[in-house]
Amino acid sequence: MSTTASPTTRTTWKLDPSHSTIEFVAKHMMITTVKGRFTEFDGTIVADEQNLGDSKVDVVMKAASLDTRSDQRDQHLRSPDFLHVEEFEDVTFHSTSVSGTKEKFQVTGDLTIRGTTKPISLDVTFEGEGKDPWGGTRASFSAHGKFDRRDYGLTWNVALETGGILVSNEVKINIEAQAVLQG
Repeated sequence: MSTTASPTTRTTWKLDPSHSTIEFVAKHMMITTVKGRFTEFDGTIVADEQNLGDSKVDVVMKAASLDTRSDQRDQHLRSPDFLHVEEFEDVTFHSTSVSGTKEKFQVTGDLTIRGTTKPISLDVTFEGEGKDPWGGTRASFSAHGKFDRRDYGLTWNVALETGGILVSNEVKINIEAQAVLQG
């Protein structure tokens, strides 16, 4: 029986917002893809390479920072019809499980929008790790998932004369994340 403690395999990483994108994608009029992204967010990853299931991800996005490159649309998305940013400042994600391999894994967690929390799963790909010119270590990940916005009380819509609806109920999530190893 060994009395020496095994070295820790847990590392903590902070998302680098200047090299990361958290993007939401929806259809407009059932024919056009519209993308929006959060420009202000903070996230932490606690990774355990020996036991991936002990890893954790926590991300907080500032709802008012949603940017679709259209001021009129952004104001509507920030209004009580959608995110209601005056009452609900943050959109959050807190992982509840991580499974798979280091290269490809699934992160399941609680996504909270407008005070409503529902589970969501993201398919994640590890894109690589390397040293930066300043002596730090960075890792990169891509993640994709989707949810039904009605599950979060985002029910505003307009029926189209030609059939269908103005804003799709399905919202896709695309994340390109770069994280910096913390000392």
